[in-house]
Amino acid sequence: MTRRTLPLNALEAFLVTARHLNLTHAARALFLTQGAVSRKIAALEAWFGFALFERHARGLRLTPQGSALLPELQSAWDELMRAAEQARQQHTVIRLKAPTCAMRWLVPKLMQLEKSLNDVQVTLTTTTDHDVNFKTEPYDAAIVFGAHKNQGFLLFEEALTPVLSPALPDDVSSSPNALAALTFLHPTRDKTDWTLWLAQQDAPRMVMRKNQHFDTMDLAISAAIQGFGVAIADEQLVADDVRAGRLIRPFPQRVKTGASYRLVLREAPQESELMSAFVTQLLATDPEHKAPAGRA
Repeated sequence: MTRRTLPLNALEAFLVTARHLNLTHAARALFLTQGAVSRKIAALEAWFGFALFERHARGLRLTPQGSALLPELQSAWDELMRAAEQARQQHTVIRLKAPTCAMRWLVPKLMQLEKSLNDVQVTLTTTTDHDVNFKTEPYDAAIVFGAHKNQGFLLFEEALTPVLSPALPDDVSSSPNALAALTFLHPTRDKTDWTLWLAQQDAPRMVMRKNQHFDTMDLAISAAIQGFGVAIADEQLVADDVRAGRLIRPFPQRVKTGASYRLVLREAPQESELMSAFVTQLLATDPEHKAPAGRA
């Protein structure tokens, strides 16, 4: 280390230790060991060329030089932190993680966001993972799916309904039992979603003879659009396809599963105008469709 290179991490250790005047408490505040804090302070003292603390049986005491330096160093550190935070909040990139199944709902929202906030860029990472861990993952926000009752902001609840291509027979709407002649498209490797919907339509014993299983709901919806069969899908995720005529809903009934899509953030939205605008955009209700839903 040259005399011209001020060790900023050691400077933080000095300021925190000066506040506590106790190495154990300072180490806890810095998430370091007591030995690591001592080494940082020793490095800073070596850089200045004089001691900053006097060691006593009951703790620490600032030396006259340390006391004289503390106010100016604390003021300079606070100003540095304010400048860094201001620059961070003006950053125009939001790193978003979202499950692939949510893309049909999310992409139109992101397009609206680009129109209303030209200086905002959302870098999107898609995944089949339905959760996020901000301690280990480098995202500013994430859309999660599941029974997250109190986590983040509610985007929409999952509500399942059958959908199929208008090219398929149009007489299936006469009764849920008429679906038996079609291929059932499942959004998971089991039949849970279809079983749940049929159980509430007085057709719980209907045999699903022909079945295709997919890894995500989005794949099952795409297969339905191509006329492969009848999919069980979240009504929110297929809303645009139904409006555009790519899919039809043969029955008005929908079944809520108790799961939901929610938006969770690394930090509170009020800490950043950019994030606040992003949240507002995602929570805005589509005027053409106000029904709930969600799943991957």
